[in-house]
Amino acid sequence: MSADPLRPHSHDNNIQPPSADTHIVLTTPAVTRTLTVADLQTLPQTNITYSYTTDHGPHGPYHLQGVSLRDLLAAYGECDRCDVSHFEIISADGFGNRIEAAELDPAAPHDPVLLCLSADGRPLTLANGLVRLVVPSETDNALRQIKWVRQINLIAHKI
Repeated sequence: MSADPLRPHSHDNNIQPPSADTHIVLTTPAVTRTLTVADLQTLPQTNITYSYTTDHGPHGPYHLQGVSLRDLLAAYGECDRCDVSHFEIISADGFGNRIEAAELDPAAPHDPVLLCLSADGRPLTLANGLVRLVVPSETDNALRQIKWVRQINLIAHKI
């Protein structure tokens, strides 16, 4: 039985990029499509400042830019009569995270969940994760931050 990528808390850091493939597969109840970094760059860009702490001490602040998960949903959600439950985001090295619909609320007291494309004015490299999930509500240990995003599943219920 393989490990559940959405229960990542025993994940070891992978410092080597798992592959040079940079495509992201987005699956919604209506369609599956492949996205590129260039596709994400055409969507509205969001800027945030983010800091976090790990066992190795504080990190940041970083000035990040990318596509909010809300904007990705607006652009590619393609589910007119659905109630979004959550997103499953899985990296190329098998690490995963679940983002609940409530975390996308624009009234939340934190910056939006971001598919980060650049940090401190520089595009992320493959070694940095190229497309990296950033969950600003998490500031402790960065267990929900995912490098090398390769799969995003929008889980919704028909209404």
